[in-house]
Amino acid sequence: MGAGFTRPESRVDRILINSSQQFEGSKMHVADIIERIVSGFEGLVPKSSWGETSLFYNPGKLLPNGVYFCTTKEQNGENDKASDLSREGIFRLSFGLPKATYEELFGSRPKRPIKGGIIDTGHDFAALNKLMPHPIYGWMSWVQVLNPSKSTFESILPLIAEAHSNAVIKFKKKLKIAAPDSPPLAR
Repeated sequence: MGAGFTRPESRVDRILINSSQQFEGSKMHVADIIERIVSGFEGLVPKSSWGETSLFYNPGKLLPNGVYFCTTKEQNGENDKASDLSREGIFRLSFGLPKATYEELFGSRPKRPIKGGIIDTGHDFAALNKLMPHPIYGWMSWVQVLNPSKSTFESILPLIAEAHSNAVIKFKKKLKIAAPDSPPLAR
């Protein structure tokens, strides 16, 4: 690049810059996030247990579980302590992205960690309000944000929409495998 060249700000830059900013006094609550996602995207079925609410894409409950798409988690799991969700009021929003989008944001996906381990990306997985790879499932293109502010949540909504679209594609593939002679779902 020549002297004086400034790369134009991309969608990735805007998301990462916004998600690294401080809270701005606009705290979001888990229930608000779940409501916003469920009401904003069609076909979602929430399932809650053990301090975690998972959102599955499963319109009409056509499959036993549908496709895992997004989750909020409010406590550490036995093999999931890297985000330190045991801190009071701390929760994680995570969702799975298409591989290309993950790599556009963070580069190549890391290797799968050993059982009980975390991925090696150099991120502080306990940092608040910052989009980053999920400490365990980043190798599968999952990302996380701990306690997103309203502005960070708004900035990642396009990524959540992309994750939802990806879940729709996976659902249709699963449905086709489950009932190969059935006509395809109407768009």
